[in-house]
Amino acid sequence: METIPQFEFHKTKYGDELLIDVVELAFIKKYIAEHSVHKLAYYDITLISEGAGYFHIDDRRYTVQPDDVVVSRPGEIREWDKDNIRNGYALIFEEEFLLSFFNDPDFLRHLSYFRQGTSSKISLDDETATRIAGLMKNIKNEIDSYQIKDKHILRALLYETLMLLNRTHVSTNGSADETRKTPNQHVDKFIALVNKDFKHHHSICYFADKLYITSNYLNEIVKNKTGVTAKQHIQDKIILETKKMLVYTNLSIVEIAAGLGFDDSSYFARFFHKQTGTTPLQYRKTVRS
Repeated sequence: METIPQFEFHKTKYGDELLIDVVELAFIKKYIAEHSVHKLAYYDITLISEGAGYFHIDDRRYTVQPDDVVVSRPGEIREWDKDNIRNGYALIFEEEFLLSFFNDPDFLRHLSYFRQGTSSKISLDDETATRIAGLMKNIKNEIDSYQIKDKHILRALLYETLMLLNRTHVSTNGSADETRKTPNQHVDKFIALVNKDFKHHHSICYFADKLYITSNYLNEIVKNKTGVTAKQHIQDKIILETKKMLVYTNLSIVEIAAGLGFDDSSYFARFFHKQTGTTPLQYRKTVRS
């Protein structure tokens, strides 16, 4: 079965394990030449410095230029215009690098630009772009300049970068109402469970049982926080994954259906049509044309 390659973090690139790095896009290009469509096993924050072009994250296409930032979470499908985007900086890190310091396991998921369904592109003003570029250079210098890496300094620089981007993203895209901003442990666990199990389990009862709550209560709290019911969240996740497979692979509808836990490909096609208004094959043809 056709698969999309996933790049893992090079944890011992600098000798001892280090779960953060900054690399120039001009350097990365040669490594993704054969795999322009790929996934990353880690978080990525890319700042464009030279050139303009497109950046795909899952089923979304962004037009980018200098001072634009594109972010991606582990497992998202990426493709970028390496011919026209000439250079920039990619700040990459694993969640563990922050979790070993912060006491909030959901810190990253509470950042506005790492939430499900939000824009992955952040356009910076000149002052913020200069500041973000400076922070990325400082991270790179800190990594390169010392034999023993000071992880506390690196975490502080990463934290400042993340919060500056969050401020800009919120001011540009607006913030959710107070109810949706309030953390809810059940909802966060539900989203994590769906991300893990949606290919094999489509029933809201399965996830409610895992959380030891009723399906009705799960629907209510998920809708209060995200704006959609738990059932719709599961369906949206299936549709998003289907779209990615239709666009980035040549898998047949039968193969895609089987990979997403559907025994009947005809039922799967009807489900997709009901959710999107088009058939899987029509969607593939439209997007690729």
